[in-house]
Amino acid sequence: MTYKETFFFVAKCLTINHEEHNKRIVEEMLQSNTVDWDEVVKLSTAHFVFPALYCNLKRASLLSYLPEDLVEYMKYITELNRERNEKIITQAKELNTLLLEHKITPIFIKGTGNLLEGLYEDIAERMVGDIDFICSPEDYPKAIQLLKKNGYINNQKEYEKRLDDKHYPRLIYNSKIAAVEVHFTFLREKFRDELNYNFIKESVQLIQGVSVLSFENQLSLSIAAHQINDFGFENNSLVLRNAYDVFLLSKKTVAKNAFINLNTLQHPLHCFLASCYEAFNKPDSLQYFLSDQTHQYLVLFYKYLKNRDLALKNKLKVLKKRNMRMRLLKLYKCLFYKEYRNWLINCISDKRWRKEKLIQLGLKKP
Repeated sequence: MTYKETFFFVAKCLTINHEEHNKRIVEEMLQSNTVDWDEVVKLSTAHFVFPALYCNLKRASLLSYLPEDLVEYMKYITELNRERNEKIITQAKELNTLLLEHKITPIFIKGTGNLLEGLYEDIAERMVGDIDFICSPEDYPKAIQLLKKNGYINNQKEYEKRLDDKHYPRLIYNSKIAAVEVHFTFLREKFRDELNYNFIKESVQLIQGVSVLSFENQLSLSIAAHQINDFGFENNSLVLRNAYDVFLLSKKTVAKNAFINLNTLQHPLHCFLASCYEAFNKPDSLQYFLSDQTHQYLVLFYKYLKNRDLALKNKLKVLKKRNMRMRLLKLYKCLFYKEYRNWLINCISDKRWRKEKLIQLGLKKP
């Protein structure tokens, strides 16, 4: 199987309990015994959907077509992920209780928010890294101080901190499973005026005592997290973990209308939606507004799926341009903003930072 064939096979597998026509296609492929399971494992792991793949195949009663040793391995990894997610849910609920007791309302976002609201039929489906939540600008510093008072710490060196990040540096608790990221915004600086706390605050849902985004804003953020924060739009790429979240959310809201009130974000978000529509074999719930720009995006999307070397070259080219742009922006900020100058001075005074830069410039061996 080529990368493109594997990608579309895994994507269809994620929808088989909602889209009957995809279930028929997947079952026919399984019966033909033409699936390259090594490639499937590699791709689904890279896209963070390996447990979701197992859960969907199991619910559809299709595991009998898979090699027995693979089924056992998938079951083992999924159980590990379930145990982790159970601990994450417990930790998030503890945080929710602590913050509410101090009149701070955390709004849980991304994977943790999805778990808490019950988006997945099986909590083991979603692979989650950190616990993310956002709170009001007034409560943001209070939340950080409260967590620090209750055992959470930040181990980052000064040079590892980013002044233009979306959240406070990761806070960890030695005996807890997940790090916590307290957000003051969602997106990189260029798009912060569009999708932010003020935009989402009026439509927040309260589900079983926990605050989460509206389904429309969850869908928008699931896309923007990849397209904007992870530069997916520049790379014409699609990560199936985010796409699977969008697919499930599209069953709860009209996907193409979810970001109709946004401005410059609309195009990159529609392009992701279009990619999802193609990847999941055109489900009705993922219909989008077609335009010449969206069509051109899909042309490149298919081109890079077919030619992975070309996709890598494009990614490296985009990365080089982006790094240059970001360096110039940092230099500009250091010249005109005192807080950035202080950050740079602290970095320069750190031996590890100096060593790291010398290695990057090729002036010192790793």
